[in-house]
Amino acid sequence: MNTETVRPAVTELRLSAFKTHRGVTLPLTRLTLLSGESGSGKSSALQAYEILARLGSGESLARAVGEVAGSPAACVPAGARPDAQGRRGFRIGCTVDGPAGPVSLDLAVQAEPELRIVGERLTGGGETLLSTALTDPDRPTVQAAWHTAGATPVTRAPLPDDRLGTSLLPLRVAGKTAGQRLVLAAAEQVVVALRSAFVCDPRPEVMRGAGTGGTGGAGLDGACGADSAGGADGAGRGAGLRRSGREAALRGGPGKPGGAGGAAGAWGPRKRKGSSGEAGGWARDTEGARAEGRLRSSCDNLPAVLERTSQECARRHAVLVAAVREACAGPVEGLRAVPRQAGGTGESPADAAAPAGLVGTAGPRAGVAGVRAVLDRGELGELPVEQLGDGELRFLALALVLLTGPEVLAMDPVGEVPSAHQQMTVMADGMDRCMDPRQARELVSLALRMTDRGHVRLLGTVRDPSVAEGLPGVQVLHLGV
Repeated sequence: MNTETVRPAVTELRLSAFKTHRGVTLPLTRLTLLSGESGSGKSSALQAYEILARLGSGESLARAVGEVAGSPAACVPAGARPDAQGRRGFRIGCTVDGPAGPVSLDLAVQAEPELRIVGERLTGGGETLLSTALTDPDRPTVQAAWHTAGATPVTRAPLPDDRLGTSLLPLRVAGKTAGQRLVLAAAEQVVVALRSAFVCDPRPEVMRGAGTGGTGGAGLDGACGADSAGGADGAGRGAGLRRSGREAALRGGPGKPGGAGGAAGAWGPRKRKGSSGEAGGWARDTEGARAEGRLRSSCDNLPAVLERTSQECARRHAVLVAAVREACAGPVEGLRAVPRQAGGTGESPADAAAPAGLVGTAGPRAGVAGVRAVLDRGELGELPVEQLGDGELRFLALALVLLTGPEVLAMDPVGEVPSAHQQMTVMADGMDRCMDPRQARELVSLALRMTDRGHVRLLGTVRDPSVAEGLPGVQVLHLGV
């Protein structure tokens, strides 16, 4: 086991049989961009990662697959035929590097006729640390066996077939033998890496207050939003993340000492698939995330978060302003959140014209209806950010995400592990969507500077891979070739 302090991170994504992918392995570095023609599977790769991340966060399989892909059948490889029992499914996995060395997790999921995990394998240190198999199709469980290396080399017990077994191990493994401690270390490493993911999909039409109906976004605004959900790659996204947007953090409870902590202890009693009792959930407690000033996936609460971040760290806010200056047309001397007056009498002309969707919740103040974000144009005055172009809005939101951390984002990393031992992974599908080459290049350059510091990683998809040309440290993987 590697005793050095290494932040757990997913270094390989395996798409053994998922949507358009068969036998595909994607090596992931601190900054990886996926490129390829429409339908090449760029978005599908991020969806597989997100399903793993949601399962690692304690979500049920039904919720994870439904939120990300829309339906289990959407994840089945194209052309896959059912067996004699009418069963079809998909297989995905990943490798997580960290203090315990490389640890591999592989899942076999039955999508039809009933959604369930039928096989899971966790390996590391030259050992099979956990393996599960479906032995009785009539029971909602799988038979699990985990490494013990004691008087009994393997411990066997049933586990639910709608949860990631790896994330349940801290509740089942005592940690008395060296083998058990290896299992716990590997499981914690995987859970920490998977729970450190944040899916970012800034939606200009929502940031302007258009809402999910899209009626307020006209012209290019609507086209930018529609582009993200169209085509084969994004087929399931409209039903999942882009509807609810991973809008809140999970609420964790006390974890078991010596294990993955909040990853296991946060869940409590579970109900069976299809029930209303969902212990995990990225799209839960929307108002809580708003009140805490934590940025949601769609970035619709950007002004409230800007108000918070500008006050908490002036240095990073200055870096954000400098980045926005490079990406926006016209002068940019500042970026700030200002009170938005309630009613019409005390509003400036810009206030009166602003859509209500950018109202934040900075706290109740007399005569103030939240906050709004404005650019300081110097002699040209202030410009509400909702009047920026789609590319400028998306740049602003993605830059803010890269310059912040889990405490500012609507995500739930493992609280029992120090932040210095964790590494956030930002997933940005269509990272350069609506941006011109100059803006996309500036965003990739900013991402490179931030990932070089070791606290954040980025996995994104781009239409034009040339935006990363000549930038050392950026890995571009071309799919469909």
